[in-house]
Amino acid sequence: MLGASNLAIHLPTVVETARLHWGSPLDVLAALGHGRSYGMTNNVLGRVLPGILQCGLWRDLEARPPAETAALITDIGNDLLYGVSPDRIGAWVDECLTRLARVASALVVTELPLESTHTLTARRFLLLRSIFFPRCRLSFEETLDQTVRLNQLVRRLAEKHGALIVKPAATWYGFDPIHIRRTRSAQVWREILGAWSPTAEIALAQASLQRWLTLRRLRPLERRLWGIVQQQPQPAARLRDGTTISLY
Repeated sequence: MLGASNLAIHLPTVVETARLHWGSPLDVLAALGHGRSYGMTNNVLGRVLPGILQCGLWRDLEARPPAETAALITDIGNDLLYGVSPDRIGAWVDECLTRLARVASALVVTELPLESTHTLTARRFLLLRSIFFPRCRLSFEETLDQTVRLNQLVRRLAEKHGALIVKPAATWYGFDPIHIRRTRSAQVWREILGAWSPTAEIALAQASLQRWLTLRRLRPLERRLWGIVQQQPQPAARLRDGTTISLY
């Protein structure tokens, strides 16, 4: 699973939804994190992670023995607000899809949340930009235009690689147009992961404080926090059913 803040925030629900869909135990590899870039190192509040394309997930995935595999690419778009062009981001996503298509029999890509972002006003955009991407200088109009262009690229790339496409609904979001509401988390992730097998019926993931506490405190393979390099052997966690969680 490749993503950014939505994947990081809702990881306990995502893992439980995947278990309900596929059974267990699972071997989960996830590259995620707030503000995560698909192709370059980024710093969010003193925490530095490599770009998804450069992280250790790919090496560990290649070392895994053959197994039935499903993949998800989500949270595409942060890089626009780092000043990266839609074409360059598209090239990064294309490379991720190429690598995943070699091993995954089911591949899902979520579009950018256009319905939600197009409900923004310029004033609300500037407020949210200053909170989440304080160094960004893109205007409201430039951001909307580039979001549409990138989404068109994402759709074409998904079709090129035979990936299933999930279109986010405006109802997934609230005042914040890019982060899924916690109250909608179970329904949203059931819809997204359900695309792995559209004919299957998946139960809603139930909240678990123990699962939340276990997964929220996990560390990735490598990160730099306020200048200090931290390394964590993976898998970072093994659940009671034998499911392993590796973070990058």
